[in-house]
Amino acid sequence: MSRVIMGIESSCDETGVGLVRLHDDGAVELLADEVASSVEQHARFGGVVPEVASRAHLEAMVPTVERAFATAGLKLSDVDAIAVTAGPGLAGALLVGVSAAKAYATALDVPLYGVNHLAGHIAVDTLQHGPLPSPVLALLVSGGHTQLLRVDDIALSITELGSTVDDAAGEAYDKVARVLALPYPGGPPIDKAAKQGNRKAIAFPRGMTGPRDAKFDFSFSGLKTAVARWVENAERTGAEVPVNDVAASFQEAVADVLTAKAIRAAREQGVGTLVISGGVAANSRLSELAAERCAEAGIELRVPRPRLCTDNGAMIAALGAHVVAAGRPVAPLDFSANPGLPVGVVSL
Repeated sequence: MSRVIMGIESSCDETGVGLVRLHDDGAVELLADEVASSVEQHARFGGVVPEVASRAHLEAMVPTVERAFATAGLKLSDVDAIAVTAGPGLAGALLVGVSAAKAYATALDVPLYGVNHLAGHIAVDTLQHGPLPSPVLALLVSGGHTQLLRVDDIALSITELGSTVDDAAGEAYDKVARVLALPYPGGPPIDKAAKQGNRKAIAFPRGMTGPRDAKFDFSFSGLKTAVARWVENAERTGAEVPVNDVAASFQEAVADVLTAKAIRAAREQGVGTLVISGGVAANSRLSELAAERCAEAGIELRVPRPRLCTDNGAMIAALGAHVVAAGRPVAPLDFSANPGLPVGVVSL
């Protein structure tokens, strides 16, 4: 008998509620994916303000739940289990989602699973491309995370191969956008500007690619600083800053490092499939360069559609379905959110 899993995501500035159906053969079907974003409330600050995000989650949670069930044509009583992001993320924001999930689980008398936000970004790919092969390499690129992960079982075994030592790729996009006087969040406007620019115009540095650097770790702080200094020098001479060329050259540096390290990791791990997910996975140049390099290396590339790459409830519901299918233990009702939850802990 198929089961309906409800997923709740509130780790940052999106309130997400997703509904999936777990079929007897293990297939996971997306029924609804509703998101309420508070990004406009943070734009004037140039970044996410935790207190503002938490208040927005409180206001959006029930309406988002109601929209999800209306979209799916289901009732709350149809839910068989609930999954909620337990971490990592902003403490206050996480607590709103965890508290809501506990309330719904208690009222409906259904099992509750606290799951990992990062693993959710990988699990969401199964909603579009079907079951993940084992093993698979995941490149997770978002506003707060840049990681290379080996996934042997999405519900049981995820191993971190490398991570960022400073700014995540998404953070670098936001900071460079500010330097170029582009809107927040920086990813979409930089991507748009880059399409009109010359990606070879400026030779920006490729961080942590030297022989003594960790093979699979990332660093984008130096790149961000290099862009800022280049722009400052251009402005000092009175020259007009070529925003499109700067954006294209910066974006090329990011995509080059991400894809090169991902391909190297896949080869060394003997993995034939690469999944790219997280908000930055929607970047057009990253997807394009990854496709080129994966084709050359004989590696299958899977990238979820942009809607599924950003934070959403569907990814938490999808991960919850895999956790349920694997027979993982139900979370105790007294569990708490963990802002620093390591990626190896898939469920509580």
